[in-house]
Amino acid sequence: MILPIYLYGSQVLRTPAQEDDLSDREGLVRLIGDMVETMHHADGCGLAAPQVGVSRRILVVDGSDLTDRFPELKGFHREMINPRFTFESPETSSYEEGCLSIPNVDAEISRPAKIKVRYLNTDFQEVEEAFEGFAARMIQHEMDHLDGVLFTDHASPIRRKMLTGKLMNISRGKVSTRYRVKTDKK
Repeated sequence: MILPIYLYGSQVLRTPAQEDDLSDREGLVRLIGDMVETMHHADGCGLAAPQVGVSRRILVVDGSDLTDRFPELKGFHREMINPRFTFESPETSSYEEGCLSIPNVDAEISRPAKIKVRYLNTDFQEVEEAFEGFAARMIQHEMDHLDGVLFTDHASPIRRKMLTGKLMNISRGKVSTRYRVKTDKK
Protein backbone atom coordinates (compact mmCIF):
# COMPACT_ATOMS: atom_id res chain seq x y z
CA MET A 1 0.00 0.00 0.00
CA ILE A 2 1.30 3.46 -0.89
CA LEU A 3 1.50 5.63 2.22
CA PRO A 4 1.51 9.43 2.44
CA ILE A 5 4.93 11.00 3.04
CA TYR A 6 5.10 13.47 5.92
CA LEU A 7 6.48 16.88 5.01
CA TYR A 8 8.95 19.21 6.70
CA GLY A 9 7.32 20.73 9.78
CA SER A 10 5.63 17.49 10.85
CA GLN A 11 6.48 16.60 14.46
CA VAL A 12 7.14 12.93 13.62
CA LEU A 13 10.18 14.01 11.57
CA ARG A 14 11.74 15.72 14.60
CA THR A 15 11.03 12.99 17.14
CA PRO A 16 13.72 10.34 17.68
CA ALA A 17 12.22 7.00 16.64
CA GLN A 18 11.80 4.14 19.09
CA GLU A 19 13.58 0.86 18.60
CA ASP A 20 11.14 -1.71 17.22
CA ASP A 21 10.29 -4.36 19.82
CA LEU A 22 9.68 -7.01 17.12
CA SER A 23 6.43 -8.11 18.81
CA ASP A 24 4.47 -7.97 15.54
CA ARG A 25 6.84 -9.41 12.97
CA GLU A 26 4.13 -9.93 10.36
CA GLY A 27 3.01 -6.29 10.69
CA LEU A 28 6.62 -5.14 10.57
CA VAL A 29 7.30 -6.99 7.31
CA ARG A 30 4.06 -5.54 5.88
CA LEU A 31 5.13 -2.00 6.90
CA ILE A 32 8.53 -2.49 5.26
CA GLY A 33 6.83 -3.68 2.06
CA ASP A 34 4.57 -0.60 2.12
CA MET A 35 7.62 1.63 2.66
CA VAL A 36 9.41 0.09 -0.35
CA GLU A 37 6.29 0.54 -2.50
CA THR A 38 5.90 4.16 -1.30
CA MET A 39 9.58 4.94 -1.96
CA HIS A 40 9.43 3.55 -5.49
CA HIS A 41 6.13 5.33 -6.24
CA ALA A 42 7.72 8.65 -5.20
CA ASP A 43 10.92 7.94 -7.20
CA GLY A 44 13.01 8.02 -4.04
CA CYS A 45 16.13 6.05 -3.20
CA GLY A 46 15.50 5.83 0.54
CA LEU A 47 12.74 6.14 3.11
CA ALA A 48 12.65 5.98 6.90
CA ALA A 49 9.58 4.99 8.92
CA PRO A 50 9.12 8.48 10.44
CA GLN A 51 8.63 9.81 6.90
CA VAL A 52 5.45 7.74 6.68
CA GLY A 53 4.32 8.77 10.17
CA VAL A 54 5.66 5.74 12.06
CA SER A 55 8.15 6.55 14.82
CA ARG A 56 10.09 3.26 14.64
CA ARG A 57 13.73 2.60 13.75
CA ILE A 58 13.16 1.15 10.28
CA LEU A 59 14.60 2.25 6.93
CA VAL A 60 14.73 1.10 3.33
CA VAL A 61 17.18 2.11 0.60
CA ASP A 62 17.39 1.17 -3.06
CA GLY A 63 20.10 2.45 -5.39
CA SER A 64 19.09 0.48 -8.47
CA ASP A 65 17.76 3.57 -10.30
CA LEU A 66 21.06 5.43 -9.75
CA THR A 67 23.40 3.00 -11.52
CA ASP A 68 24.07 5.31 -14.50
CA ARG A 69 25.78 7.74 -12.08
CA PHE A 70 26.85 5.18 -9.46
CA PRO A 71 27.49 1.78 -11.13
CA GLU A 72 28.51 0.31 -7.76
CA LEU A 73 24.84 0.54 -6.67
CA LYS A 74 23.77 -2.21 -9.08
CA GLY A 75 21.60 -4.56 -7.02
CA PHE A 76 21.95 -2.37 -3.91
CA HIS A 77 18.78 -2.69 -1.82
CA ARG A 78 18.59 -2.91 1.97
CA GLU A 79 15.79 -3.07 4.52
CA MET A 80 17.06 -2.33 8.03
CA ILE A 81 15.36 -2.79 11.37
CA ASN A 82 16.88 -1.06 14.42
CA PRO A 83 20.07 0.03 12.62
CA ARG A 84 22.99 1.44 14.63
CA PHE A 85 26.34 2.83 13.51
CA THR A 86 29.34 0.84 14.68
CA PHE A 87 31.87 2.93 12.72
CA GLU A 88 32.00 6.31 10.96
CA SER A 89 35.19 7.28 9.14
CA PRO A 90 36.89 10.60 9.84
CA GLU A 91 37.20 11.08 6.04
CA THR A 92 34.19 12.85 4.58
CA SER A 93 32.65 13.47 1.18
CA SER A 94 30.16 16.11 0.02
CA TYR A 95 27.18 15.80 -2.29
CA GLU A 96 23.93 17.63 -3.12
CA GLU A 97 21.17 15.89 -1.17
CA GLY A 98 17.41 16.10 -1.43
CA CYS A 99 14.57 14.43 0.46
CA LEU A 100 11.03 13.23 -0.21
CA SER A 101 9.92 15.02 2.98
CA ILE A 102 11.47 18.28 1.77
CA PRO A 103 10.48 18.36 -1.92
CA ASN A 104 12.23 20.64 -4.40
CA VAL A 105 15.00 21.53 -1.94
CA ASP A 106 18.63 20.44 -2.07
CA ALA A 107 21.85 21.33 -0.30
CA GLU A 108 25.51 20.31 -0.33
CA ILE A 109 26.00 18.01 2.66
CA SER A 110 29.23 16.59 4.05
CA ARG A 111 29.08 13.10 5.61
CA PRO A 112 31.53 10.36 6.63
CA ALA A 113 32.79 8.56 3.51
CA LYS A 114 32.65 5.09 5.11
CA ILE A 115 30.39 3.58 7.74
CA LYS A 116 29.55 0.26 9.39
CA VAL A 117 26.01 -0.49 10.49
CA ARG A 118 24.57 -3.26 12.65
CA TYR A 119 20.90 -4.03 11.95
CA LEU A 120 18.29 -6.75 11.67
CA ASN A 121 17.23 -7.80 8.19
CA THR A 122 13.66 -8.88 7.31
CA ASP A 123 14.56 -12.47 8.29
CA PHE A 124 15.29 -10.99 11.75
CA GLN A 125 18.95 -11.96 11.53
CA GLU A 126 21.59 -9.56 12.87
CA VAL A 127 23.88 -8.20 10.18
CA GLU A 128 26.91 -5.92 10.43
CA GLU A 129 27.88 -4.41 7.12
CA ALA A 130 30.34 -1.79 5.83
CA PHE A 131 29.28 0.81 3.26
CA GLU A 132 31.07 3.53 1.35
CA GLY A 133 30.35 6.03 -1.39
CA PHE A 134 26.76 6.83 -2.27
CA ALA A 135 25.43 3.74 -0.47
CA ALA A 136 26.90 5.10 2.79
CA ARG A 137 25.34 8.51 2.09
CA MET A 138 21.89 7.03 1.47
CA ILE A 139 21.96 5.06 4.71
CA GLN A 140 23.26 8.02 6.76
CA HIS A 141 20.53 10.27 5.36
CA GLU A 142 17.83 7.76 6.36
CA MET A 143 19.41 7.06 9.77
CA ASP A 144 19.32 10.80 10.45
CA HIS A 145 15.52 10.59 10.05
CA LEU A 146 15.47 7.95 12.79
CA ASP A 147 17.13 10.47 15.13
CA GLY A 148 14.84 13.40 14.23
CA VAL A 149 17.52 15.05 12.07
CA LEU A 150 16.93 16.39 8.54
CA PHE A 151 19.56 16.88 5.86
CA THR A 152 18.97 20.64 5.97
CA ASP A 153 20.27 20.61 9.57
CA HIS A 154 23.70 19.74 8.12
CA ALA A 155 23.64 22.52 5.51
CA SER A 156 25.81 25.59 5.88
CA PRO A 157 24.25 28.44 7.87
CA ILE A 158 23.95 30.63 4.76
CA ARG A 159 22.21 27.83 2.81
CA ARG A 160 19.77 27.23 5.70
CA LYS A 161 18.97 30.95 5.72
CA MET A 162 18.37 30.90 1.96
CA LEU A 163 15.95 27.97 2.35
CA THR A 164 13.82 29.52 5.11
CA GLY A 165 10.97 30.65 2.83
CA LYS A 166 10.78 27.35 0.95
CA LEU A 167 10.80 25.37 4.18
CA MET A 168 8.01 27.50 5.67
CA ASN A 169 5.88 26.91 2.56
CA ILE A 170 6.50 23.16 2.71
CA SER A 171 5.50 23.06 6.39
CA ARG A 172 2.22 24.74 5.42
CA GLY A 173 1.61 22.18 2.67
CA LYS A 174 2.27 24.76 -0.06
CA VAL A 175 4.28 22.46 -2.30
CA SER A 176 3.60 20.46 -5.40
CA THR A 177 4.54 16.77 -5.53
CA ARG A 178 3.42 13.87 -7.65
CA TYR A 179 3.12 11.65 -4.57
CA ARG A 180 0.75 11.77 -1.58
CA VAL A 181 1.96 13.99 1.24
CA LYS A 182 0.78 14.90 4.70
CA THR A 183 1.57 17.57 7.27
CA ASP A 184 0.50 18.01 10.87
CA LYS A 185 -1.72 20.83 9.58
CA LYS A 186 -3.63 18.61 7.09
